[in-house]
Amino acid sequence: MKLTLHFFLVLAIASFFTACNDAPAGEKVEAGEKVETTEATTAEAASYAVNTDNSKINWVGTKLVGKKHVGHITLKEGSLKVANDQLVGGTFVIDMSTITTTDLAAGDGKEDLEGHLMSGDFFDVANFPTATFEIAEVEATTDNAEATHNITGNLTLRGETKSVTIPAKVNMADGKVSASTPQFVIDRTQWGASYGSSALGVAQDKVINDEIGLTIELIAGK
Repeated sequence: MKLTLHFFLVLAIASFFTACNDAPAGEKVEAGEKVETTEATTAEAASYAVNTDNSKINWVGTKLVGKKHVGHITLKEGSLKVANDQLVGGTFVIDMSTITTTDLAAGDGKEDLEGHLMSGDFFDVANFPTATFEIAEVEATTDNAEATHNITGNLTLRGETKSVTIPAKVNMADGKVSASTPQFVIDRTQWGASYGSSALGVAQDKVINDEIGLTIELIAGK
């Protein structure tokens, strides 16, 4: 009887930690060395200005045990390059000072969390007020039901530049181009944001998952 109770207790504890140990959902995007952009290819392409009011980046962050937070970040500016009705390049700039959490109310930890995310512990906005993504290559794909293309580019965050390949649905219609991603996951520590990482020997109940879930929606027009 004691053995049975012990077994179920261990199983319950294991189930609890498994449930709380969920990193954000989505395809994990590996960071690589900076890649060359195709400036020669995009030189004659039409430029579509990103509509910063209608474009957005949503984020999800979780702790190893218990908590999850969600929010969004605003784009500062950007343009997408189109040739022969195909997306071939572009750059967009992210205003890191607009990091917002939407699951907490004002006065209930919202300001503290946003301030912490903008501090040197995470994205060091005082020293790196913007992040950028520069498209290097766009390839059509049929391997992902949630994407029409794989977009490879250089993501600069906290002054560190790494290449990533992101799945996206790209559409051209009515003089506009849109690119939207399913949720994907990056490892924040690869850009130097290591606060609360398990690799630093932080107590388990204080560990913040290295992975951040992101979705991007860009809408641009002439």
